[in-house]
Order: sequence, then structure tokens, then C-alpha cells
Amino acid sequence: MSHHSTATLKPGLYIVATPIGNLGDITVRAAEVLAACDGVACEDTRVTGKLMKHLGLSKPLWRYDDHASDKDRIRLIESMSLRAVALVSDAGTPLVSDPGYRLVREAREAGVAVTSIPGPCAVIVGLTLAGLPNDRFMFGGFLPAKDKARRDALDELGSVPATLVFYETAPRLLRSLEAIGEILPNREIAVARELTKLHEECRTGSADELSNYYGAHPPKGEIVLLVGPPPPRDPSPDDAEGQLIEALETLKPSQAASLVAKATGLDRRALYARALELRGG
Repeated sequence: MSHHSTATLKPGLYIVATPIGNLGDITVRAAEVLAACDGVACEDTRVTGKLMKHLGLSKPLWRYDDHASDKDRIRLIESMSLRAVALVSDAGTPLVSDPGYRLVREAREAGVAVTSIPGPCAVIVGLTLAGLPNDRFMFGGFLPAKDKARRDALDELGSVPATLVFYETAPRLLRSLEAIGEILPNREIAVARELTKLHEECRTGSADELSNYYGAHPPKGEIVLLVGPPPPRDPSPDDAEGQLIEALETLKPSQAASLVAKATGLDRRALYARALELRGG
């Protein structure tokens, strides 16, 4: 791999995904962009410095994080009209639960060419390992640290018909598992941690099972926490009753019974009899 390729890059912003643990996960293209760019905007120059050293590269590193001022951002965007600037985060794909969204937005508004070099992303690694349904998933970022806010967030997302994916820190894992067990009972949960590293682990089970395990084996490292989708709802007679009452406001009993039978899979004749009782009552 020619790290020191003389390839030149057109001016602009290059969003570069970096390894989340295993340095071997840097892509050939990412290494080439880091070798050819004029400078690297990063969250932490020490972390990015290690990666650059591993690649045998030396480039100007500019700190750019959530605390960067508007002035810093404007200066960075101005430089992109003349230079190739790479944006990296400490690990994974920039902008996924990371600073950088404003930079990309304003770069686009300024007519700067934006290119994304794909690579590792913990959300996706966690999804592929857990074996939970992944035809639809929703990434919820970090769960809030405060108990009430965490419960509100889980409550709000509980009805989403998809696997929920969160980032979590080791010290907060047990509180989060407890909250999930309470607010979203009977869901299959997965805890994926130390992803791509030597001690990579992905455990699935109920909130209680995982709480017991991690209570006894306190986890380390960054965690991807996945919660399986809600089970399909079985129509309960109560639901049907409510639907029937609603349907009768605008429909004849026979039509109302057909409509609710279709919606719930319940017997049409029984529903019709009940509709006549409701109408009569």
C-alpha cells in the first residue's frame, strides 16, 4: 500500500471513517486520503496522532470538536476552497454521535466539495453481531444520563417498530438495562462491547439476565446496546370493542363489523352481534 502516494486531492472536505479498535480496519482509500490531504481536522490530536504514526504519516492536525468556535469553523471552511481537508473523529465514522454536522452543513452551503470515505461504524458492527432483526433499525445515539430523561427517551421510542440501537458507556450500562427492563419489558436485548478488539463480546438475553451478568462482571469500554422490536400486537377484545364503537359513529352495524373483523382478524358475526347490542344499548 503506497502511503506516501503523490496523488493529489482536489480541494474540499473529505470525511474519513477511522478504526473503532483494530487499526487493521483502516481502508486503503482512507489511508490514501490521509496521505494526500493538506491537513486533518480531528477531535483529539493525540488519538489521531497515534493513527497517523501507525500509517507512517505526518500532517498538520487541527482540533475541531463540539467546542470549536464559529470562527474556527469559518476559517476551516475557507481553507477548503484551496486545500484538501480530512475530517476524522476519534473512532468510527465522523458525525455519527460526533461533532461535525455543522461543519458539513456549512461547507455544503459554501459550495465546498464534500466527499465521504466509508469505513468502520460501531452501530453497524453491533447490528451485524447481535442477530436481532435488522431490516429496520433506529439509532438513538447515547441514552440520557439522568434517570427520568432516560426513561422518557425509552418510553418515546418504545412503539417504534424497529430494533433500537444506542451507544452507552460502561459505568451507565446497569442503570440503562434496568430502565429498559422496566419500560420495555420482554424485549430481547444485546450488549456489544470492545468491538473489533481482542476481547470483543456480544451477549444477548433479557434485561434481567444481562443485568445479572454485568453486575457480576463489570464491563469496560464503549458499548453498543440493542433492543429488539416490539412484538406484533395481538388484537385484544378490548381493542375490538373500541374500534367497533368508533366505526359505529359513521357506519351501519354490518359495515362496522366487517371493518373491525378485517382489522383484528376476529369473527365478523360475533362482532355484528355486538354492534347490534351497542347500537341498541
